[in-house]
Amino acid sequence: MSGVERAALAAVLAAALVLVGGRSVIARLAAWNVRQAIREDAPARHRGKAGTPTLGGLLLVAAAVLGTVAAAPPTPPVALVLLMMLGFGGIGLLDDVLKVRRGRNLGLRARERLAAQALLAAGAVLYVSRTVADGSTVALPWVGSVELGWIYVPFGMAFILGFVNAVNLADGLDGLAAGLSAIAAGTYAAIAFHRGQPDLGLLAAGLAGACIGFLWFNAYPALVFMGDAGSNALGAGLAGLAVLTKTELVLVVVGAVFVAEALSVLAQVAYFKATGGRRIFRMSPLHHHFELAGWTEPQTVTRFWLLAALAALAGLLVVF
Repeated sequence: MSGVERAALAAVLAAALVLVGGRSVIARLAAWNVRQAIREDAPARHRGKAGTPTLGGLLLVAAAVLGTVAAAPPTPPVALVLLMMLGFGGIGLLDDVLKVRRGRNLGLRARERLAAQALLAAGAVLYVSRTVADGSTVALPWVGSVELGWIYVPFGMAFILGFVNAVNLADGLDGLAAGLSAIAAGTYAAIAFHRGQPDLGLLAAGLAGACIGFLWFNAYPALVFMGDAGSNALGAGLAGLAVLTKTELVLVVVGAVFVAEALSVLAQVAYFKATGGRRIFRMSPLHHHFELAGWTEPQTVTRFWLLAALAALAGLLVVF
């Protein structure tokens, strides 16, 4: 079986696992009262989502891992990305559990979450920089690879932390994060094969398939949310793929919508503090701004998916 055929198998298996197990998992989460608490400052239309089962990301991650492993034995690079997904997803799971137990959208403190994430990011980056060929380089599109040496460690940590939390911030509308991640992961399957890393291409395909399967239940109106366990794992998976294919800057292009979501929050907070309470956006992250501007939730999600598809094509042009 060729690498492309194995990748297709991983994607189909991952999607099928989510589709087959989705109903029973959602029912179990509801029976255990594992339900979403809505932010008090969220748009008014979101209050009707309170009580929707959450932690569906556990099924998504499990399906991605099982689909990938079933299609081919994991290589060390694949194992590293899977460990990153499980590690960051575990931090998100702890955050989710605390929110559910407290009945409020209040889990780990920001500094606690970032400290745990930083430890994982440091371990992953140190491993890559010391064991992977050209591990401490960064590829500049149309220029070539630049050796960063020890600087790559803080750069890589910032990159991973930034992208993990960017995906988390995008998980605010039904189907948004899952759809964006499916597009980005599918793009990285093509990038990995093009760069002669079919094992990572297989993993990216499995991740894309799991996201597509999850959309069956997470599309508007969502029957289940992925929770931080899912969004953190997705962010770690995409960041890990970029680090190991040495395409960190390409992911900034491919994941442009994620980047825009994160930058909207940073800009909003900075401007608010600098001006004593004024705002750039009606609300951040960016998807809430467009909601409050009059877009419906399905319109916002679909348009963000379209922008992500264009960004993915731009990323492919950079690589190919």
